[in-house]
Amino acid sequence: MKISFFSSKSYDRSYFNRFNTSYQLKFYDTDLSLESIDLLSDSQAVCVFVNDQLNADVIKQLAAKNVKIIALRCAGFNNVDLQAAKAHGIAVVRVPAYSPHAVAEHAVALILTLNRKTHKAYNRVREGNFSLERLTGFDLFGKTVGVIGTGKIGEAFAKIMKGFGCRVLAYDLQPHPDLVALGIEYVALDALFTASDIVSLHCPLTPQTNRLINADTLQQMKPNAMLINTSRGGLVDTSAVIKALKTGHLGYFGIDVYEQEADLFFHDLSESIIQDDMLMRLMSFPNVLITSHQGFFTEEALCQIAQVTFQNIRDFEAGQLNPSTTLVQP
Repeated sequence: MKISFFSSKSYDRSYFNRFNTSYQLKFYDTDLSLESIDLLSDSQAVCVFVNDQLNADVIKQLAAKNVKIIALRCAGFNNVDLQAAKAHGIAVVRVPAYSPHAVAEHAVALILTLNRKTHKAYNRVREGNFSLERLTGFDLFGKTVGVIGTGKIGEAFAKIMKGFGCRVLAYDLQPHPDLVALGIEYVALDALFTASDIVSLHCPLTPQTNRLINADTLQQMKPNAMLINTSRGGLVDTSAVIKALKTGHLGYFGIDVYEQEADLFFHDLSESIIQDDMLMRLMSFPNVLITSHQGFFTEEALCQIAQVTFQNIRDFEAGQLNPSTTLVQP
């Protein structure tokens, strides 16, 4: 089988080539879209990432080119029209559980950096400035942390914060018994917002969670609270966050994802004029930390992504798709 990879980078080529045993791989730097779909030739499988847009029109064209399976090398699938895939008989698989610790630990890194201002201290010391002025942080011990979404990543994050000595509140439609046994409290969403010193998002992007963080929910949060998003950019109304930062109500904002990241993240734009005014406004705040969707980016996660993706395709060929990784049966 020939597999075409879109939105591929050097690390995709490295890890997928390392674990490939039988497939013909073709890598494209460009995103998959109607404009790039003509690159496909004789591929029965496409492997895509978070910013490839597989809407109904794209999927129709994939079907016309005899593509039989869409393999997501990520956990999220909000960028794929699953109904269209089902209508055209195209299987859709994903990697739902690649090293959840990678993303959870990155969320903790954002918290610690924003709190203790290590990024600012690092730059100061390199310039010979050893002053501690304006580097004051706070103890995580004893603080209340709200976790929205307790799937595998949210579970790992909640356990880490419990280890810091935090009181951990959680919201999920399906409470996790193991977390309850550890003393993590499941509460209503409103109660989580009003009680938490730190709120971290670990839920998928769905019509129900779109703009979960908005003017109303931000107002419910404690003054000077910290908001962390390592899940999907669409969970957050960025304009509302900017207003909350300007008034001082929101104390800290750390993100590894951004709603309009498709034309920004994963690219070197250091010699370009960035046209996204909201992102540039966010970057102007001293209490905002932005990383470019690198939460997944560990050796363990990249190995797991490649291995599970290939296993998904082998299962498809054998007619034995794994229910835990399959979104659409052909």
